[in-house]
Amino acid sequence: MKKAIKNPLDFRKFSSSPRKLFSIVFLLYLLFACGISAAQTSSQGDNDGLNAFDQRVLQEKSADDTRYALTFHKPNYFLPMTYNNNPNDDTYRRAGRDTPNQFEAKFQLSIKMLVWEDVFHNNGDLYAAYTQLSLWQIYDFSSPFRETNYEPELFLKFDTDFNVLGLRNRLFLFGVVHQSNGQGDVFSRSWKRIYVEFIASRENFILGVNPWFRIPESEKDDDNPDIYKYRGYGKIFGAYKWNKSVFSFSFRNNLRFEHNKGSIELGWSYGLTHNLRIYCQYFNGYGETLIDYNNCINRIGVGLMINDWL
Repeated sequence: MKKAIKNPLDFRKFSSSPRKLFSIVFLLYLLFACGISAAQTSSQGDNDGLNAFDQRVLQEKSADDTRYALTFHKPNYFLPMTYNNNPNDDTYRRAGRDTPNQFEAKFQLSIKMLVWEDVFHNNGDLYAAYTQLSLWQIYDFSSPFRETNYEPELFLKFDTDFNVLGLRNRLFLFGVVHQSNGQGDVFSRSWKRIYVEFIASRENFILGVNPWFRIPESEKDDDNPDIYKYRGYGKIFGAYKWNKSVFSFSFRNNLRFEHNKGSIELGWSYGLTHNLRIYCQYFNGYGETLIDYNNCINRIGVGLMINDWL
């Protein structure tokens, strides 16, 4: 039976479980420590004459000068309080598991490392990256991680400089990525993709176009053969920086007139310090995580962020 939650903000129960308390403290420490590193890099690369995107590019190049340095890849954040209106109860009931609570924590860790610089003469840098997205049932007594998506990737990044529809195209990426949730039986989900990505900017606005192609798997090994019907064939994302605020969006669609499905994610972050931002996120649609790739949800959450797109 589903557990009722009278007060999801009541943290008194964590006092009886040192391991749970330690996990929270360690996660916050990790985010804070990474944020300090980001602040140091930012202080080295700031240039008031450049727009927000160019400043980030210079900061990353400065960090890449240090051998085996880790830099941020996608946004890193921790949302201790999120509400999901449709937490995929049917899937858990069919497997004989307790249904998830609608209140849970969500966090994402994403880093990359320069592996090979200037692969093609004076252009083309090879990166290895890793992103982890987790849903944590922090308000349950046992506080299990309901879902964790592991996403290693390799990609080539090329610096470009040409105008498209009034935007200055700055980066072109070509990569391969694997994503799985590390679970077994009916909860197992995974897929592999080849992708390209174009990132253009204008003043304090960036726009990214990221189409992909799923690498086919055998029918025996494919845990989710219809995932492209829900996650689509790519995404469009962007961000705009205004003073200390960053407004972001990400949009996916399966490009079908019948049975049209997709998702949209909206975000707002506000800088508190050089390395810490308050962050609010709203997600609507399919494919927030692999376990929910064919489950439509509405989620809203609030928490802290280290790095935004800008």
